[in-house]
Amino acid sequence: MAIGMGIIGAGAIGNIHADAAIRAGLRVVGAWDVRPERGSALATRVGGKPAASIDELLAMPEVDAVAIAVPNDMHCECACRALAARKHVLLEKPMALDTAQCDLVLGAHRASGCVLQIGFVCRGTPAALAVKKFIDAGRFGNIHHIKAAIYRRRGIPGLGGWFTQKKHAGGGSLIDLGVHVLDLALHLAGHPRVRRASGAVWSVFGSPIDQYRFTEMWAGPPKLDGVFDVEDGATALLRCDGGLTIELNATWAANIPDNALRDGICVWGEKAGAHFEVFGKSASIATEEEGVLVDIAPKFNADDPIRQAWDTQYAQFIAAVSRGEAEHATGQSGRDLQAAIDAIYRSERENQEVAV
Repeated sequence: MAIGMGIIGAGAIGNIHADAAIRAGLRVVGAWDVRPERGSALATRVGGKPAASIDELLAMPEVDAVAIAVPNDMHCECACRALAARKHVLLEKPMALDTAQCDLVLGAHRASGCVLQIGFVCRGTPAALAVKKFIDAGRFGNIHHIKAAIYRRRGIPGLGGWFTQKKHAGGGSLIDLGVHVLDLALHLAGHPRVRRASGAVWSVFGSPIDQYRFTEMWAGPPKLDGVFDVEDGATALLRCDGGLTIELNATWAANIPDNALRDGICVWGEKAGAHFEVFGKSASIATEEEGVLVDIAPKFNADDPIRQAWDTQYAQFIAAVSRGEAEHATGQSGRDLQAAIDAIYRSERENQEVAV
C-alpha cells in the first residue's frame, strides 16, 4: 500500500509538498495548519482529512510519514513530535533555527528508527544531477573552490510577516536562500567539513515597509504593520577540510541590473570546472582533453527543472522509507550546514573570521 502522508503546514510550500507526494504515488491523507481554514482547504483539495491539531494528525493510523512545511521556528518542535510518534519525516530547510535545535531533532531521530530527510530540493535539479555525475566519476579531480550565488533584485518574501522576523525565521536571505546553494555546493564537493567562516550581512531595502518597491513577493502581499529585522543580503567565504573554499552570495533585494550577475554554482577543479544555474536547463563544463581546451555540454531532460527536482526529492524519500535505502539529505548534513550558517552570523557580529 502507498505511503500515507500528512502535511504539517498548509501554506504555499505545504501545497507543493502535497502535489509532489501525489505525483510520486503517495496518498496525502491529512493536513494541519495553524490557520485551520488552510489545513481544511489543502485536505479537501487532495481528498484527505483536516486535523484540528498536530497531535490529531500524528494520531491518524493512516499517516506513515509527514512533510513539515511550517515557519522555521516550528521546525524543531514539529519534527521532534513527529519522530516521537514514529512517523517518517521530510523536513523543510533550514533544519531548525540553530545547531542546538538541530541536535534535539537528531536525538529524536536516533530514538525513532524512522527516516529523517531535509528538504534540500536543489540537489535534485537536472543540472545539479548531471554535474554531480561527472564529479563522482573523478572527471573534476580535486575541487578547490566553489562559488554559490542566488540573487533576487527585489524579492523579499512576505515582507512584514514571519519570513522577515528574526524570532520566527532565524535570519533573512542567508537562512532562506543561502542554505539552498550552500548545501548544494557542499553536496557537490562530497560534504567536506566547514572549518572557518568569514561573513557579512546587511539590511538596506525592507524598511520602511511602505516604501519598498519590488518585482516579486513570495508569501505576499506586504504587511505594512509588520516587522523587518533581518538581512536582505549576505556574503561569506568558507574554508573547508581539504583546502576547499566556498564563496557564498545571497540577496533578497539589491540594486543589481538584470543579467549583470549570474545565479548558480561555479565549480573550480584541477581537471575540470563547471557552471550551471540551479534551476536552469543546461550546464557547461570546461576541461582539457588531448592537450586541447574543450567545453562539454551535458545533455539531460530539463523540461520542468523545478518539478523534476521535487520529484527527485520524493523518489529519494520513498526509497528510504519503503526500501530501506540510505537516507538522502540526512539530518547530520542539515546540522552541519546550520553550523556554517550560525558561524556566518557570528562572524558578522564579531567582525572577524570565526571557527565553525
